[in-house]
Amino acid sequence: MRINTVFEALSHPVRRQILTLLKSGPKSAGELAGHFDLTKPTLSVHFNKLRDAELVAVERRGTSLIYHLNMSILEEALGGLLGKKDQRP
Repeated sequence: MRINTVFEALSHPVRRQILTLLKSGPKSAGELAGHFDLTKPTLSVHFNKLRDAELVAVERRGTSLIYHLNMSILEEALGGLLGKKDQRP
């Protein structure tokens, strides 16, 4: 995991909202899309950014993509950020 990739993914409000929605459990791409007035290609870009940052895991169920929140990456990124802060004089 690259910490910059994680924080870049977290920098957009739509991606943060997706993560918030996933806190209650796994959801399909369609379920998530229902919360936004965005095109499928635009949402796909957001999903890919989250996946590239390893903030979400994706599982295929038939024709559906199911997204799961990966809290360990968030914890690792926060720990890395705090670790770097503690190293400064």
